[in-house]
Amino acid sequence: MFSRIALFLMTNLAVLALASVVMSLLGVNSSQMSGLLVMAAIFGFGGSIISLLMSKWMAKRSTGAVVITEPRNATERWLLTTVERQAREAGIGMPEVAVYDGPEINAFATGANRNNALVAVSTGLLQNMSEDEAEAVLGHEIAHVANGDMITMALLQGVLNTFVIVLARVVGGIIDSALSGNREGGGRGFAYFIIVFALEMVFGLFATMIAMWFSRRREFRADAGGAHLAGRQKMIAALERLKLNHGQSTLPTQVAAFGIAGGIGQGLRKFFLSHPPLEDRIAALRAANNNTAV
Repeated sequence: MFSRIALFLMTNLAVLALASVVMSLLGVNSSQMSGLLVMAAIFGFGGSIISLLMSKWMAKRSTGAVVITEPRNATERWLLTTVERQAREAGIGMPEVAVYDGPEINAFATGANRNNALVAVSTGLLQNMSEDEAEAVLGHEIAHVANGDMITMALLQGVLNTFVIVLARVVGGIIDSALSGNREGGGRGFAYFIIVFALEMVFGLFATMIAMWFSRRREFRADAGGAHLAGRQKMIAALERLKLNHGQSTLPTQVAAFGIAGGIGQGLRKFFLSHPPLEDRIAALRAANNNTAV
């Protein structure tokens, strides 16, 4: 975890250093630039880190997930036993296991610490999946935790947020200066703030596309992890079941990206999807199986 945080902090510092050099070459006041860089880093990472630290609490509250402390039936005992075994095999601490009321087949994992995470499954999954398929879904979620995906996504979003804040204000200042000429007093006009707002929207869209591209990559990795923990055929069967029963996820926005279901969209919308199409995920698992066989 600490090496991952260090890597992203170094990346963020590199972005800020590059921006500082470019602005110096363009003649931007160094003291103003320093203040902008500090402000961008604070606001860029602040929201992402707070969301990560509160992710378990928010997930439970928004979905109504009930953590299993003492299993009340055979299904809950099986859930706890399966997650415990998979967590041990993946080398992570035992997550909290919860069930939330949802008609769709879905599950998610979240948490700021891979040794203190939360894995939750929907009632729809328990009612519509076989034990083998559910085992694969749990393996997929355990793989997310073991891969540190929640932490990585938060840090990546922090870097992207910082980049958007800096770039929007730098480009906005250049455009405002070009449009206004030598404004009396040398300050920023009202148009500057409108330009910055518009640029933040535009750059924010590109940042979201980058974040969602990474999110789609991590789904393939989690599928491979689920195949390792539960068996490749079980993982393929689970994804095929999702495909047959697939609909829009009812998970709240703040945890939807961490659900196993997703990947519906055409045209430009596909660039903003957190999950690849299920057909692509199934094909990737089958291709990996064929490569192994060869």
